[in-house]
Amino acid sequence: MSLTLLYRSKKSRFVYRPTKRQVLTCFIAICGVFLISSRSTDLPNENLARLSLAQSGLHQQQAQLDKLKNSTEQRLATLLQKLAEAESRLVSVNALGARLVEQAQLNPDEFSFSQPAEVEQVTPQSANDLSQYNVVSRIEIMLDELEDKEKQLSALESILMSHHITEESALAGRPIEAGWLSSYYGIRTDPFTGKPTMHKGLDFAGAEGEPVIATGAGIVTWAASRYGYGELVEIDHGNGLVTRYGHNKSLNVKIGDVVTKGQSIALMGNTGRSTGAHVHYEVIRQGQPQDPLPFVYRD
Repeated sequence: MSLTLLYRSKKSRFVYRPTKRQVLTCFIAICGVFLISSRSTDLPNENLARLSLAQSGLHQQQAQLDKLKNSTEQRLATLLQKLAEAESRLVSVNALGARLVEQAQLNPDEFSFSQPAEVEQVTPQSANDLSQYNVVSRIEIMLDELEDKEKQLSALESILMSHHITEESALAGRPIEAGWLSSYYGIRTDPFTGKPTMHKGLDFAGAEGEPVIATGAGIVTWAASRYGYGELVEIDHGNGLVTRYGHNKSLNVKIGDVVTKGQSIALMGNTGRSTGAHVHYEVIRQGQPQDPLPFVYRD
């Protein structure tokens, strides 16, 4: 195959037949010019823009990581501080428990207030693992320790309270701090009907609002209004022994409270079937009323 270039005008005629080598060279030259002219002159700028965007993204991510790191370190420091405070309080609880055990003359081997917590030793893979492990491990140990100490303190409280109630449950003394004995136990003239009536307790008169005190330790089994008694407090002292304190103005205890000997349980009043401010004091043994007078003057 051959290529012929023909040029013709009115005055002249030109014919040119190039060789294959010349045609190929010309074709390559044209393609090169076309390729060069078709390339975008903005390519370097676009690359620079992409590079700048990538760098900006990396800076933002770095800033976020730094912020997260600082926040995590602050929270960890706060957590460690709180944990140290809790451990310090646990040391105080141990000291208190050990002292109470000694005062109550109990066997210290039955309690663990003097035994330090045992921490499992491990070798973490990195410093971050070390911090994380220490915090989590110490929290778990602290929770176990607190639960154990709570149970032991509860048991110790029950033992001490039992000893305390046993020592103070014996009734003695007057149910008031200030006032006088105004009516005795036994048959008397009823102030409302004028007829002879059994008076099942002692009356102690005084100023309204004066404290009414428990004559022995025990558990409150009634603390509310009752017909005839007005505002009444009833205390169970164990072994079938019960005391009642009636006609109060207001009550300082509620059902279920554990009271101690000499504790203020009410304020003297004039409620219920009463003719003046006083406290009606009863002693009941095995369901039967007793003369409170021997208990009042008991040493």
